[in-house]
Amino acid sequence: MIIGMGSDHIGYELKEIIKRYLQEELDLKVRDFGCYTMDEVDYPDIGAQVAEAVAKRELDCGILVCGTGIGMSIVANKVPAVRAALCHDTYSAERARKSNNAQILTMGARVIGPELAKKIVEAFIKSEFSGGPSARKVDKITQIEDKYTKGHV
Repeated sequence: MIIGMGSDHIGYELKEIIKRYLQEELDLKVRDFGCYTMDEVDYPDIGAQVAEAVAKRELDCGILVCGTGIGMSIVANKVPAVRAALCHDTYSAERARKSNNAQILTMGARVIGPELAKKIVEAFIKSEFSGGPSARKVDKITQIEDKYTKGHV
């Protein structure tokens, strides 16, 4: 499994903690899209790169961190074929994958602490899309997206 990660300067420290957790404790491969320091960077620049790599299937999933997670979620969801979910608890992270087939988790460094973030990440990456009745709903999301991206509005 290859996980793409990205953050702005506000989410940098939490991103680094999560990255180490994924690599050292869960033995997963991480592709870090930045930022790489505490120097100010705009979250749309990083979020779009991770979302585009997920859409191209270069990554199995992505994790994006900014101050609240909201901005990264908005950016990632602008990329066609991407479903990003803002989660601040383990149940939402699990359901994002199982029910919504989300490929990107977004979190807020100013909203949650490192230990909870690790639990949320683990719940997200260990969950899989369950299909069933949820498949019909995800298909409807794709149809709505197609309506706007393929010029049928």
